[in-house]
Amino acid sequence: MQLLTYPRVEFDEKNIKKELVVKLIREHEKQLPRFKKLKKYYLGEHDILSKQRAKNKPNYKPVCNHAKDIADTSTGYFMGNTISYSNSEDTDIDELLIAFDNAEVDESDHDNALDMAIYGVAYEYVYARENENILDIKSLEVENTFIVYDDSIEQQPLFGVYYFKRKENKADTETYQAVIMTKQFVYSIVLEGKEKGVISDKPIPHNMGDIPIIEYKNNKYSIGDFEQQIGLIDSYNSLTANRINDKEQFIDSILVLYGARLGDDEEESIKAMESLAEHKLLELHPEARAEYLSKTLNENEVETLRNAVKQDIYTFSHIPNLTDENFAGNSSGVAMEFKLLGLEMITKIKQRYYVKGLKKRIKLFANYLGLTQIAIDANSIIPHFSRSLPKNLLEISQIVSNLDGKVSQETLLSQIPFVEDPMSEIEKVNEEKQENIVQNQLLLTGGEHIHNTPVGDEVDEQEEQRVLGT
Repeated sequence: MQLLTYPRVEFDEKNIKKELVVKLIREHEKQLPRFKKLKKYYLGEHDILSKQRAKNKPNYKPVCNHAKDIADTSTGYFMGNTISYSNSEDTDIDELLIAFDNAEVDESDHDNALDMAIYGVAYEYVYARENENILDIKSLEVENTFIVYDDSIEQQPLFGVYYFKRKENKADTETYQAVIMTKQFVYSIVLEGKEKGVISDKPIPHNMGDIPIIEYKNNKYSIGDFEQQIGLIDSYNSLTANRINDKEQFIDSILVLYGARLGDDEEESIKAMESLAEHKLLELHPEARAEYLSKTLNENEVETLRNAVKQDIYTFSHIPNLTDENFAGNSSGVAMEFKLLGLEMITKIKQRYYVKGLKKRIKLFANYLGLTQIAIDANSIIPHFSRSLPKNLLEISQIVSNLDGKVSQETLLSQIPFVEDPMSEIEKVNEEKQENIVQNQLLLTGGEHIHNTPVGDEVDEQEEQRVLGT
C-alpha cells in the first residue's frame, strides 16, 4: 500500500491547505480498485460470475469462497478471545478498563482484525460522545480513510483524513466532504468538484492529545490474508464451473443415428423426437444403430487438479483448512502446534503491528481521562493476547501437576485455559483454604457454633460426641 507523505517543515496544523487535501485524496483514490476487489471477493462476488460461455451451453457459475474462509479463520484465531490488560506498575487501572467497556473495544478489535485480514489495514476513530463525557470508538471504512506521514526517517503521522461523497439535492452533482484531524484540531472541509475547497467550520480542538485516527497494519506491506491467492481462487472456481458445466452438457448429449432416419421430413422428425423423449423408445431396423455423441470426462484428473489448487490456496496463505482430515481426532498440543505453525507465525506479525496501534489507543484514552483528574501512565499498560484454540485439558493438567513446586503458582495457573486472572484465582484458593481451617478449628473446639447454638444451652454429651466425630 502506498504511504502518503508530506514535508513536516511545510505543515501547519492551524492552516490546512485545501489544495493539499484534494491532492492527497486523489492519490488515495488510486488504491480504491484494489480495496473494492478485495471486498468483493470476501463477499463472494468473484470474477467467475462475469464469465460467459457460448450460447445454448450450460453456464453455471459456482463461487467457492476461500477468501472469506481464510479471512474469517485468521480473524477468529487472532481475535477470537478478548484482549486483557495489566499494569507494570502497582497502580489501579479500573477507570481505564471501564472506559474501554463503555467504548466496546472488544467489538472494535474484532472489526479491525477482519479489515486487516481483508484489506491489509484497518482504521478506527476515538472520540467523545456528543454531550457526554464518555469516549467511544468507531471503525472507519478503509476505502475512505488514510493517514499522512511526515518525510522524516521516523515517518511520524501528521494528520488523518476521512472523506466521503455527497450528492447535492438541487443540482445533480457530487462533491467530497472531508474531515481532517490533526494532533489538536478537527477540520470539516467541503471539496467542491474535487478542485476547490471551502472550510465550512473553524478548526475545533478535540482535546485528545494526539491524532484521534489510529491505523492498524496487517504486516509491513499492508497485504491482506487472501490477496495473493486470488489467482488460485479464480482457478479453483473455473475448474469447479467447468466440471459442473461438462456434466450438464453430458446429460444433453446429441443422439447420432447410423443407417436410419427419424422421419422423411422435418415435421416427422420433430414428432419422432417428441415421442422418443416421452417414451424413451427408439425402433431401428437390424442394420441400423444409435449412440450419443459426447466427450469423455476424466474425473480423476480434474479432481486431482482441484485438490492441488485448493491445497496451494491454504498453503501459501498459511491458513489451515480446518475441514481437512488432518485436523480430525484429539491431537496432542505439540501436534496441533505443528499444524498451526504457519498461522501462528503470521498471527504474531499481526499482533506486533496491532500492539503499536493499541498503544496509541491507550494513550488517547489516558490523555482524555487525565482531563478528569484520572492519572494513568499509558506506557505502563500491557495488552495480553490469547489464541482461540481447542485445548487438551487432560494433557495440560498433567503438565501443571508435574511442574507443581518447580514454578510459581501464577505461572502454572496462567497455562490453564479457563483461568482468566491467575492472581485472582490464587487469592480465591487461599481464601477457601483459610475458611476450611476456620471450620476445622470450630469442629475441634465445639461444634455448637456451626449450628448457631446459643451460649448457655446444654448439649447432650452423646450428641456432642456425635458432632465432634469422637
